[in-house]
Amino acid sequence: MPQTLNIGMIGYKFMGRAHSNAWRQVDKFFPLKARPLLKVICGRDEKGVKAAASQLGWRDYSTDWREVVRRPDIDVIDINTPNDTHAEIAIAAAKAGKAILCEKPLAMDVAECRRMLAAVRKARVTNMICHNYRRIPAMALARKMIDHGDLGTIFHYRARYLQDWIVDPKFPLVWRLQKHLAGSGAHGDIHAHIIDLARYLVGEFSEVSGLMHTFIKKRPLEGKRGFGRVTVDDTAMCLARFRSGAVGVLEATRFALGRKNSIQVEVNGSKGSLSFDFEDMNRLKYYNNADPAAARGYRDIIVTESVHPYVGAWWPPGHIIGYEHTFVHTFADFINAAASGKKVSPDFEDGLRNQEVLEAVERSEKSRRWEKIRS
Repeated sequence: MPQTLNIGMIGYKFMGRAHSNAWRQVDKFFPLKARPLLKVICGRDEKGVKAAASQLGWRDYSTDWREVVRRPDIDVIDINTPNDTHAEIAIAAAKAGKAILCEKPLAMDVAECRRMLAAVRKARVTNMICHNYRRIPAMALARKMIDHGDLGTIFHYRARYLQDWIVDPKFPLVWRLQKHLAGSGAHGDIHAHIIDLARYLVGEFSEVSGLMHTFIKKRPLEGKRGFGRVTVDDTAMCLARFRSGAVGVLEATRFALGRKNSIQVEVNGSKGSLSFDFEDMNRLKYYNNADPAAARGYRDIIVTESVHPYVGAWWPPGHIIGYEHTFVHTFADFINAAASGKKVSPDFEDGLRNQEVLEAVERSEKSRRWEKIRS
């Protein structure tokens, strides 16, 4: 292998575990232009980050992200911290000449996204936003089929992302429920994913009509007595028009009891349709209107063949993969780009485009009118 990439990761909890697993596994399955070395993991709580370093396979740990960014032996900065820190860390990493992988949403607002994009362009460093659902093999196959013309002219995109983890009013006021730390609630956290998938599959948005709502306005404070105000949305949804002429319906909520991480996507065109359900992520349903009338109907494409995107690196046909593999696929593409100094998508420009849609939905909620995407 021609070279190694030394990884410095900022953040170590849920996404830190998912990212660590991907860094550890990626060179075991994919042909890469460089081998990732898990050099240093960073977090504010020394006890917690030290334990994470040991458990997740990192050589060293730090409690100061600035020290990690300054280290001359670090090639890549992986950011999976709360949203309010993304911009500062990424801009500093770009100035230090590091390749950057950043969790979504890219930043708190469009202005921060623009500063981040300007920084990576000026430094000419490889940059990527971690929208891992693009690299579900079934989603990558859907993109190939759409690009090939199998669906014809696209008419509809509809998607919903449903969770239920904050339905209980006793659930505490965690950082994801505070606007000054998260930027938004379900909107930036999970609506962002199906907005990104819309852009990936159908193309750019032109305008949106949005609705956002908070069901529980106050929650118990963490580790303290009393209650604090929830300052983000619990649910967000929008009607959309795309530049192509297609239309869309998108819904995201954390208040759908019984739905833990449910994502459904459907695309309808003049020649056919595609339907996907993340709870059955190795299957893509395809309706081909050219089939004989007597046999017409949705067919199952079991996306486990070696000819399908990313799947050939894993197991024999029929042996399914899961959530964690989407990060491995993402990191494989990022590593090959970073090792070559090339672009990879989705990048910080995609993060900006997604944020422009997110902000248009927020403007529409306030204005009660259709809002054009400002880009």
